[in-house]
Parts: sequence; C-alpha cells; structure tokens
Amino acid sequence: MSLKVSILAWRLLRDRLPTKNNLLRRGVIDAEAVMCVTGCGLEETVPHLFIHCPTFGTLWQHIRSWIGMSGVDPLNIDDHFTQFTHSSGHSKARQSFLQLIWLLCIWLVWNERNNRLYNNIEANIDRLEEKVKFHSLWWLKANKSTFIFGTHRWWSNPLLCLGID
Repeated sequence: MSLKVSILAWRLLRDRLPTKNNLLRRGVIDAEAVMCVTGCGLEETVPHLFIHCPTFGTLWQHIRSWIGMSGVDPLNIDDHFTQFTHSSGHSKARQSFLQLIWLLCIWLVWNERNNRLYNNIEANIDRLEEKVKFHSLWWLKANKSTFIFGTHRWWSNPLLCLGID
C-alpha cells in the first residue's frame, strides 16, 4: 500500500481530513457549504462520508457481498475499521487482506469525493466497486510474484484465490 494511502488512513482515523465539517470548524468555509458532495442533503462529516452516506456508504455492502462477509456498519470510523478487519477473529492473512480492502475503499471514496467536488466528475457505486476489485488485484500481482489468478477468477472469489477461504 502506498504512503499516500497510509497517511490518508492515519488522518481519517484521527478526524484530520479536510471534510467540509472540519473546514467549517476551522473557519475555512461558511455553513452553507458543508453539505455532502453527493447531494444527499446531509452534512459532510467523516462518519457520514465514509460510512452513512446513501451514495458512498453502499460501497461497503457491495464489497461485503463480493468477499462473502455480512455485517452492519457501526456509527464511527474507528469501530468500522476494527469490525471490518478483525470482527471474525480470522487468520492474519485474512485480516491483512481485509485491511487492504478497507484502505482501498476509503482511498477510492476520498478520491471520488474530490473528483466530484473539484473536477465535476462522477462515478457511480458500481464503478467504485470495480475499482476496488481492480486495484486490489493489481496490488497483489505487483507485490506477490507467484499470484497467478486473473480478473475473472479474482472477481468471482478473492478469498479462494488467496487460499484463505
């Protein structure tokens, strides 16, 4: 995982991202500008943007379905990270994979938020799910020279490909 993603996660878990809510608290923007970039009508806070937003929050359901997990999203981001990566008490390999997926999801949500805000470019949730699948496969192929599985197999059963089913 890149340093940029690690820094984003560190800032996210400490509520240090420049979300609209944080910018308002620091006096950078006016109260009229704090609404979520998706147009859902709610204030852009860390829990809202990454977990509860009707647009971005659905990414977690898509990803859980893809990897065969079930669960509900907790109220705050710290609990979300812990639940997503450690809830089932699985092996270190599975926890490492889930951490990679969690980091990819937050990275892609933050980039999508910024694309919508600054570039007026919008991808739907299915496209974000595809990006999680592609990026995770690319990362594995780049970091594990013996990883032989292709896109179709990876998309159909990533845990089996990793031998952590």
